[in-house]
Amino acid sequence: MKIAVLSGKGGTGKTFVSVNLAEVQGHGTYVDCDVEEPNGHLFFQPVWLETDYISRKLPVIDADKCNGCRICTDFCKFNALAYIANQVLVFEEVCHSCGGCFLFCPQGAISEKDKEVGKVQYGKSLTTTVYTGTMLTKEISGIAVIDALLSKIKDIENVVIDCPPGSACSVMESIKDAHYCVLVAEPTIFGSHNLAMVHELVELYKKPYGVVLNKCIDGENPSKAYCIENGIPVLMEIPYDEKLGRYQSEGRIPAREDEEFRDMFIKLQGIIDQEVDYETAISTKW
Repeated sequence: MKIAVLSGKGGTGKTFVSVNLAEVQGHGTYVDCDVEEPNGHLFFQPVWLETDYISRKLPVIDADKCNGCRICTDFCKFNALAYIANQVLVFEEVCHSCGGCFLFCPQGAISEKDKEVGKVQYGKSLTTTVYTGTMLTKEISGIAVIDALLSKIKDIENVVIDCPPGSACSVMESIKDAHYCVLVAEPTIFGSHNLAMVHELVELYKKPYGVVLNKCIDGENPSKAYCIENGIPVLMEIPYDEKLGRYQSEGRIPAREDEEFRDMFIKLQGIIDQEVDYETAISTKW
């Protein structure tokens, strides 16, 4: 089963939940798809065994063959190509590497080159396998790196995917192969607003899901109220705990070092398993 953990904003505890869930799976796999700022490896401290450098295709224009027909510029819906001063200009920053201009150029004036955009690393941390992707700082999209990460785990079971924050394209790409989504939310008005964003996303993708309410304190919890109002299952409420905060700040994994927190995340994994079994039974019935 592939579990995707996501949140509408950074800092809610998405990586905290992902790392500890992967840890209690025994021989699980942790995948950090937050390629702009990956940090799961800081907790696992894996021994890196393999590094792949990821590239994407960009168009190259042969000015001697180009006759200015503008078919390529008309085709590109991202405005990555423009015909200016009798030549086709390529704006690499907005190119989505779809290859359409290369395919449709009637003059054969467009070829492709590889451009490095990041890397994917594979390593081991005790019994947990760790995959992490890192996008080059100057790049504006990490989709190619995320795709490379997900291709590595295509045939692997017991996977926890640590998604990027928010609900943009990189998150959509990260959850596409997930069997279940865990939405992590804070007990604040801002937290409930961002919970609504990812709730809308998983509904759009028709993914089964539940919510983990993190850093809970006594008093009003707008995120919990949102879950009740929208009939969203609350998988677990994790209290605001100074001890957990200390583990996090020291880059340690609570479920690896503390029996109390290990039991808590084993319980969470069991609840998720029950939810998936229920969703499977409902789907089979209908």
